[in-house]
Amino acid sequence: MRDYVPSSPYFFRRVKIALVLLVLLLMGLAIFIPAPLQTPADIGRVPNPSKSAWFLLWTQELVSYSGSLIYLILGIGIFFCVLPWLPLSPPADRANWFPGEQKWVSLIAILTFLTILILTVIAKFFRGANWELVFGL
Repeated sequence: MRDYVPSSPYFFRRVKIALVLLVLLLMGLAIFIPAPLQTPADIGRVPNPSKSAWFLLWTQELVSYSGSLIYLILGIGIFFCVLPWLPLSPPADRANWFPGEQKWVSLIAILTFLTILILTVIAKFFRGANWELVFGL
């Protein structure tokens, strides 16, 4: 244990500085770049297709295939919440990217991320009127 540098205060000092710089950057960007908001909702002119926010598009895309797939989304959420207590792999000895003893956890996380990314891209760019698949320009 003597060859380790204590994380407090050295590491946390850098984290605090990075947090302050990030908040200042975001505040500066918020002043000069307007939010891409649409016009206020009008029940007389509903857009077709009516899409969710970009970070929820994958759920809208998944549920468009079958309404019961919402349970898959809930199951994935519950799985990732209880993942630290599941005996899928032994605890890691040290922190590193994609350790060999935890390859199944890494694989599940990467596949879930790629699936969400693909569903988001399909819903954002390849859905047209009445939620039909549209390819091309």
